[in-house]
Amino acid sequence: MTPLRAVALAVLAVVAGVAPAAAHHTGVYAPKDNAISANFKQLKFSLQAGRFDVALRLYDEGALRAEMRARAAALPAGLEARTRAALAAHDAGEAERGLMLFFVALARDLAREADRRLAAGAAAAAVGPRFLEAIWRYYNLVDFAVGQRDPRASVAMRLAYDDAETLTRPAAAAPDPARLRASFGRIAQILSGLIDTTTTPQRRDS
Repeated sequence: MTPLRAVALAVLAVVAGVAPAAAHHTGVYAPKDNAISANFKQLKFSLQAGRFDVALRLYDEGALRAEMRARAAALPAGLEARTRAALAAHDAGEAERGLMLFFVALARDLAREADRRLAAGAAAAAVGPRFLEAIWRYYNLVDFAVGQRDPRASVAMRLAYDDAETLTRPAAAAPDPARLRASFGRIAQILSGLIDTTTTPQRRDS
């Protein structure tokens, strides 16, 4: 059993009776940053330090916002504007939710693209590892935030990812394209459901 799956199964066993933060896991491989993920980390550090002025500047000038605008049609309506408004209003929770939704959507779209390429006949041995690394680059950034809002989805995603990764590990036989497609489809389904359930801000007690 892989470390990722062991952690996920342990969390699944107790998720109904613990705080959402317990869904967080550590020790998992993190791919190298690109401009988007690096910009997110800068934003996150600024928010944690309470430097909303810095966070807003990083958002306005960074690769993350540019990508949000470029992908607006595939994101929840108004997500980019709502995220910026939250930063301007010093609402760290709402800003975090907007950023989480963006990266979840990126990971979902990568899973869908992997499925399309496999359906078109691309080699599973090439598509699988490449797209799984890209998916994890983005999803891993917000897994903790996902776990705080929907711990079951966080566990389900990590299990689905681990299953897909297992299919692509070096072995005597090449990965089964049909099984790998099913795994990417499951990842996309989980992330789509997460977007649906977390797009609307939770009402706060007055």
